[in-house]
Amino acid sequence: MRRSLFQKYFLVLFAAVVFPMAASGISDTWFSYVDHRAILSALLRSEAASAAEKIESFLDGIKVPLGSTIPQDGTKASVKQVRLLVVRAMHQVPGILSISLVDGTGAERLHISRTGSNRTEGGADRSGDPAVVGARTAKVWYGPVIYRQGSEPSITMAMANYHDTVVIAEISLKPVWLIVSEIRVGRSGQALVVDQTGHLIAHPAISKVMQGADEKAALALRGLRDAIAAAGGTAIANRNAENERVVTAGAPVAAAGWTVFVEQSQAEAFAPLYASLWRTGGLFLAATVLATVLAYWLARRMSGPIRLLEEGALKIGAGQFDHRINIVTGDELGRLAARFNQMAQELAISRDRDERMMRLKRFLAPQVAELVEKAGDEKMLAGQRAEVVAVFCDLRGFTAFSAHAEPEDIMQLLREYYEALGVIITRYEVTLTSFSADGLMILVNAPVPCEEPALHAVKMAVDMQDSTQELISGWRQRGYEIGFGMGLAMGWATVGRIGYEARADYTAIGNVVNLASRLCSSAEDRQILIDYSVARHLPGNMPIVDLGTRQFKGLEGHVRVYNVETQGIERPNLDPAANVATAKG
Repeated sequence: MRRSLFQKYFLVLFAAVVFPMAASGISDTWFSYVDHRAILSALLRSEAASAAEKIESFLDGIKVPLGSTIPQDGTKASVKQVRLLVVRAMHQVPGILSISLVDGTGAERLHISRTGSNRTEGGADRSGDPAVVGARTAKVWYGPVIYRQGSEPSITMAMANYHDTVVIAEISLKPVWLIVSEIRVGRSGQALVVDQTGHLIAHPAISKVMQGADEKAALALRGLRDAIAAAGGTAIANRNAENERVVTAGAPVAAAGWTVFVEQSQAEAFAPLYASLWRTGGLFLAATVLATVLAYWLARRMSGPIRLLEEGALKIGAGQFDHRINIVTGDELGRLAARFNQMAQELAISRDRDERMMRLKRFLAPQVAELVEKAGDEKMLAGQRAEVVAVFCDLRGFTAFSAHAEPEDIMQLLREYYEALGVIITRYEVTLTSFSADGLMILVNAPVPCEEPALHAVKMAVDMQDSTQELISGWRQRGYEIGFGMGLAMGWATVGRIGYEARADYTAIGNVVNLASRLCSSAEDRQILIDYSVARHLPGNMPIVDLGTRQFKGLEGHVRVYNVETQGIERPNLDPAANVATAKG
């Protein structure tokens, strides 16, 4: 059967339009779906991670005041002192409903409650309490959700110190509810928090939490958590408790073992994609008439932006974070280009922050470096006058040891030495200005000030002396004749960052630094020598011994020297007038 030329052209043009447009429509729909799913997943994960971070911050904010209620010297603190610490912690954190203190023997010493009765020296045996057992095992323990009829749910948090003294706090979950209730993704999106067993901790509809444990719902939420983990953390499609089709992403609250879920209904989440499909169908029908022109226009519209995206991705991947992809189409490709540009900007900010953090962590403890970075102002590192406590320490007999020991033995000893001291320096959040061979110089109260710097420095010195003496015991069993001495002095000094662009250190300049160095050189093994300025700022129960006055090279006059002891002794006379008179004599 013969066909006319019209029919042939019609079929050819129809095929030339239908097949490419069908392929283009399908591919465009697919890429749009993938991009939209990735953006949605990133949005839900971002909201979940943000909520998890806020909850982590809430829990971390409780640890500090709660930990301050535990006596540092085991059970020697009086009940009155502990009660004051507990009341202060409850004042600082209104979310704490009650606090109980259990000593190392498992006996309850104190119980303070906002809603119930208080107990002092109750003596109840709580050694088998899950909170006590958990805290002594993991130092920080979180219990399951406590549901009370007609009141807000709460959890139990317990902390223990090295003396096995445990503080147990019941904490209201209302702040967690406030965090999740503020999360909105579109019109229908919401967040919820579950514990390790899948039970609700927080939900925008607080009545769902107050209804108590629902084992069926908990089982479903545990399955959802496992499904998200199996998907690599990306958002997944599922049905929620109301049997609605939703897209859900999750983020863990690592400290407590909880999980934050953020969900949005599929109808709302994919509404832009459905609308795009209808528009594509209409354009596909219209394209059967506008064959060649429309095909050419679509080819140019698709290939140009994709090429720009590819070139931009290569440049950004090569580290050119200032590059921007200029695609103004108003569709998915335009939004994708905007996401690329946003990613490049965030990478640039992250790179700058990492560089600043690397510079700061050269001489600051990680916590202090984070504080300076979050403040966003490095002016505190500029030159200024400050009252500081300079701390020097080094090993006795190290020079003789290093002259005869093997290089491997020397480096192993220094590695053990610095690892032990580094942990303490980081814990006390002080500034390590320099270290050379076996010597360290540390500043307390600069650049970030602290309360009672003299006491802070002495406590750190005692911990450093104790830790190093444990190492020395092992070294002496290997035949190493090594000791450890320290010197501390307090006074005004010029502090700030010195160096050049590629290398800078934070240091202090002044007589206080020279005096601390001379005290360290004069210290014998196990000694912590301090000057009068440090001694007069210490509390009356701090055991120190007056060693009389000494004259040091490079310093005018005589200096009264004290040694920090580890056993109780009679405290020397620290009256300023008496001290000056003695020094002059």
